[in-house]
Amino acid sequence: MAGGGGAAPQPKADELQPHAVKEQLPGVSYCITSPPPWPEAILLGFQHYLVMLGTTVIIPTILVPQMGGGNEEKVRVVQTLLFVAGLNTLSQTFFGSRLPAVIGGSYTFVVPTLSIVLARRYSGIVDPHEKFIRTMRGTQGALIVASTLQIIIGFSGLWRNVTRFLSPLSAVPLVTLAGLGLFELGFPGVAKCIEIGLPALIALVIFSQYIPHVIRSDKPVLDRFAVLFTVAIVWIYAHLLTVGGAYKHAHPKTQFHCRTDRAGLIGAAPWIRVPYPFQWGPPTFDAGEAFAMMMASFVALVESTGTFFAVSRYASATHIPPSILSRGIGWQGIGILLNGLYGTASGSTVSVENAGLLALTRVGSRRVVQISAGFMIFFSILGKFGAVFASIPAPIVAAFYCLFFSYVASAGLSFLQFCNLNSFRTKFILGFSVFMGLSVPQYFNEYTSVAGYGPVHTNARWFNDIINVPFSSEAFVAGLVAFFLDNTLHRGDNTVRKDRGHHFWDRFRSFKTDTRSEEFYSLPFNLNKFFPSV
Repeated sequence: MAGGGGAAPQPKADELQPHAVKEQLPGVSYCITSPPPWPEAILLGFQHYLVMLGTTVIIPTILVPQMGGGNEEKVRVVQTLLFVAGLNTLSQTFFGSRLPAVIGGSYTFVVPTLSIVLARRYSGIVDPHEKFIRTMRGTQGALIVASTLQIIIGFSGLWRNVTRFLSPLSAVPLVTLAGLGLFELGFPGVAKCIEIGLPALIALVIFSQYIPHVIRSDKPVLDRFAVLFTVAIVWIYAHLLTVGGAYKHAHPKTQFHCRTDRAGLIGAAPWIRVPYPFQWGPPTFDAGEAFAMMMASFVALVESTGTFFAVSRYASATHIPPSILSRGIGWQGIGILLNGLYGTASGSTVSVENAGLLALTRVGSRRVVQISAGFMIFFSILGKFGAVFASIPAPIVAAFYCLFFSYVASAGLSFLQFCNLNSFRTKFILGFSVFMGLSVPQYFNEYTSVAGYGPVHTNARWFNDIINVPFSSEAFVAGLVAFFLDNTLHRGDNTVRKDRGHHFWDRFRSFKTDTRSEEFYSLPFNLNKFFPSV
């Protein structure tokens, strides 16, 4: 090159080095075993409670009217689902995976539940309340049977043997699609009332991402409690719009999503009520419905595996050992059994939104999640008070999902640091599994929305669900494709094991190989001896 101003400065050696691989996520303020001070822990636990209310209210809102129930039945189902979620979260954090994972209602079980509602044996029932009771008993029986699948797979150690073949490469599509697969609950929910949902989304981003860098403080407040500030401000704003008559002449659907007095929960909720097993009567059993619900249970098992990985990452724990993961799945099966006994109309899974909240607050403390479980049980018993918080407008909740689901998806992408991204094998498995994980469920969902039924359509509705439900789950399809390809494609090549990053997880294949695993995942009261899989 003509002319000269001297040689260009050479970059330093450390500038040319890629970022170091981190087995534990740095920057977490309180990890799984280090609880924050009690006042802060209580507020953080209440924040987790508010976040999980979204799913707890949405699922009964979808199912109960189809079952023939009104506002009173919906309130009772919400209370029951909240109560059982508290019990399941406590059991998971004390005896299951020991991760700070909230166990709440799952959308995966909605389709088989609706199939039970539409069964022929209930079509002749005229009285709506009688139909609600009968269909609820049918879902209880199906959930009780379906729970045995996760209990057996988990406690027998079978899932431990399967997940030992998981590598960081095959975990990326599974975890990423566990978050991205719920995109329909994000901005489409915000847009149902854009004048409420969009301000909530903007406020949450400003409080959590921008203000902490403008107002520097030794103790983070606005970012750590961004959800509480956002709910308080936008809820008041939404209430002012309601009382000001902004939706007085709006379409009924707009009023339902935008008004703060249309949930119908506060007036129908009792002051005090304790949910109890078999409160709807004895469960009824049908073989076909039980098989369909078992398939939904297996899909929820796979989805929960991906979310467990995200939770362990954001709790700054080590990679969860396969035996601990299997134990967590077993206790999740017990949670589904409780769903069936109490009658929640839906099974349980690891809450994706609460996993994202761990990242937003940078607090992965187990104690915080246990406190949130206490709030769930407390407000499920005090119906009126719990109904107040459960009446938060759905677009505000959808705004939270936009951030929380994104965080879970990025947790999956973080496993790419263990993989060789310059390998064509890696690129094929990643690209193909993610594409199929998005494309296949899109086909199934589009077909269902147009035709009113799934691509597999026979006279046996339960058989249709066995095929349609798993292939409508983005995380399930992506995880299945990635797992199969990663364990069958060029396995004889010596470089493959390193390219897929499996050697990074070798030390976590056994519970006692790494001392950090014992610190994070050991059971209390010396109960490890009762679980041979550990």
